[in-house]
Amino acid sequence: IGTFDGVHKGHQKIIKRLTQIAAANNGEVVLLTFFPHPRMVLHPDDHGISLLNTLDEKVDLLKKYGIQHLIVHQFTKEFSRLTSTEFVRDILVNKLKAKHLVIGYDHHFGRNREGTIENLEEMAPIHHFELEQISKQDIDHIAVSSTKIRNALQIGDVALANKYLGHNYSLRGEVVKGNSDGKKLGFPTANIRMKETFKLIPANGVYVGFVNVNGENLKCMINIGNRPTFEHADWAIEAHLLDFDGDLYGKNLEVEFITRLRAEQKFESLEGLKTQLKEDKIQALKLLS
Repeated sequence: IGTFDGVHKGHQKIIKRLTQIAAANNGEVVLLTFFPHPRMVLHPDDHGISLLNTLDEKVDLLKKYGIQHLIVHQFTKEFSRLTSTEFVRDILVNKLKAKHLVIGYDHHFGRNREGTIENLEEMAPIHHFELEQISKQDIDHIAVSSTKIRNALQIGDVALANKYLGHNYSLRGEVVKGNSDGKKLGFPTANIRMKETFKLIPANGVYVGFVNVNGENLKCMINIGNRPTFEHADWAIEAHLLDFDGDLYGKNLEVEFITRLRAEQKFESLEGLKTQLKEDKIQALKLLS
């Protein structure tokens, strides 16, 4: 049960344990998550919420980990008013027929997040289910959390975020027409427009990664930012594919981030920018090889 934002290594540990228990008890793995995110419903005026996954991305990630039943429950104000006792009795026991519950070390549930591991320990024998708590999953002695992954991305440290996630951070969007500034420099780019405004975008800068085109992962450089060398340029996400020549307009692409090359910077001339892009490409090919 939870939002599972990022489906990071901590989440993966819980799911792995669930699959082990299910196999040993001839049971089935059920994961319950919510959409919209509770904060979007309970604090609609808070436009600062940033999530690591869209719903489609989360579903695709969770499919990889052996879950037999994924339930995406619509989160509403009415649903948020369920007490922890009502939630366990009505949802987990009566509807989902829970026999064994595995939860993270800091999980809270029910109205005002009142439900705790102690409440579950009291209710388990009453409703005849087993309970197991997962301890902190540490990487280099630092507990994994969605918040720490967000913090890493907000300073552009996608390599650290990927380490916590256990997979490469990515984003999806449609290729739209831009100003063709990159094409003029010999570095044509796919301008990617995202539908979801809540998806967290890494800090401005130049990155290397991969773009999935027609099922094939192609090497790319990614620029996020305001393109300060060009006058009146808008903020954009642009991907320059290193081994591709073709028309991508209208296609939906997924961009995976590997690491950050450098911060965004303003050059005195377009020639200076072009020289830097050539150096970036050499470095990108080295890193992605």
